[in-house]
Amino acid sequence: MIRARFAPSPTGYLHIGSARTFIFNWLYTRKHHGTMVLRIDDTDIDRNTSASLQSIYDGLNWLGLGWDEFYRQSERLDLHRQLAYDLLAKGLAYRDFTPASADLEDKPRGEGPWLCNPEMRGLSREESDRRAAAGEPFVIRFRVDRDPGYEVAFQDEVYGAQSKLTADIEDFALLRSNTMPTYHLASCADDIDLRITHIIRGQDHLSNTFKHILLFQAAGAPIPRFAHLPLLIAPDGSKLSKRRHGPVVSVTTYRDYGFLPLGYINFLCLLGWSPKDNREQMTLYELESAFSFEGVNRSNAVVNFSDSDPIDPKALWLNSQHLRSIGVAALAPLVRQSLAENGLQPYRDEDFFKHVVDTIRTRFSTLVDFSTKGRAYFSDDFDIDPKAQEKLDVPGARELLHELAERIAANPEFTEASVERDLRKLADERGVKAGVLINASRAALTGQPVGPSAFAVFTCIGRERVIQRLRKV
Repeated sequence: MIRARFAPSPTGYLHIGSARTFIFNWLYTRKHHGTMVLRIDDTDIDRNTSASLQSIYDGLNWLGLGWDEFYRQSERLDLHRQLAYDLLAKGLAYRDFTPASADLEDKPRGEGPWLCNPEMRGLSREESDRRAAAGEPFVIRFRVDRDPGYEVAFQDEVYGAQSKLTADIEDFALLRSNTMPTYHLASCADDIDLRITHIIRGQDHLSNTFKHILLFQAAGAPIPRFAHLPLLIAPDGSKLSKRRHGPVVSVTTYRDYGFLPLGYINFLCLLGWSPKDNREQMTLYELESAFSFEGVNRSNAVVNFSDSDPIDPKALWLNSQHLRSIGVAALAPLVRQSLAENGLQPYRDEDFFKHVVDTIRTRFSTLVDFSTKGRAYFSDDFDIDPKAQEKLDVPGARELLHELAERIAANPEFTEASVERDLRKLADERGVKAGVLINASRAALTGQPVGPSAFAVFTCIGRERVIQRLRKV
């Protein structure tokens, strides 16, 4: 059975690139009826924060995809250390007592390439044990084969054949002097123990794969298949960075902007992957069915944003398409929650609420639009857009709206058809174009210059509110 894992480090909010990695792992395992493992790589105690961990949970829970198994590396330290000492006992690793390297993960500081410290590498086991027993601090390093060396090779599912000579791989650290595992050791020890068959991660980890293959081989474990994903970059070509680009690269930025989870998932999937048939808007089932490594591009994918707008226009467009096509029964609860978060009280009549949501969503791109552009449908406290104000300021428009209010009040019928008859009859009697009344009434009722069908607006606002708003304009 295919087993894949997503292994974020809680050192910041859930990065957009990390979210895409999680989604690709999820799609691959679901397509092949495999197991999705979430593993929190939290052994970097100096950088881990509870806020970052919560952000990861918040982001993943918002996506709503879920996982099958959950682990935290910090609860598995004995497993990691056991592997390091097993390799030490087999002579496949050694202690490095060099003071300069005691707290460094990979190599001592210095200029030029560094592969190993020959003195430490050549230290006898007896001398190594004696110095360790005396309490001298040390790092455990992997003993990379050099004489003779050989080629470490693997077939990446995205980037094809990859190889590197062991002569070019340093004796990398496994355990630090404080006995905490390095990333390489912890990651591989867990992948072995959890029987991970496919490692799907960012291209920036491709160079680590050669070291990891050496560890799998030394442990006598099956070597997983690897698929490295192209990086996400900013419009200027730089790698998307939490430090440099801030909230722009956070999943929760899109959540708070009012994105639907599926709209965002769809957007992330199209960053560096294509179904090869020109489809863009896709359901989760369609994404799962179409996903393959053959569709993953090798070139980096650009996320478009600016200093004034953190949202990629393609993401916004895709979300608007999903907002229009999602079933109203699924959309209504999301809109209700968004309205409540923005201090608005939705209609209590569920059927009428669904009718309003279904009618007005055609002009919106995000859930937040229901509280901003659509505020007038749920509150009497709303602003009038300058362009809508122009419609109200047409000479004679307000007087006509006052008359329209009285005709609606006098008519026992209140439907789109009855409102249209009243409005057009009034326009004919006063010798004005119906468009003047239509545009002015939309502005008075919603504060917006555009929206759904002009007469549907009336029924969505409701009879009493319509009469009240037209009278006071």
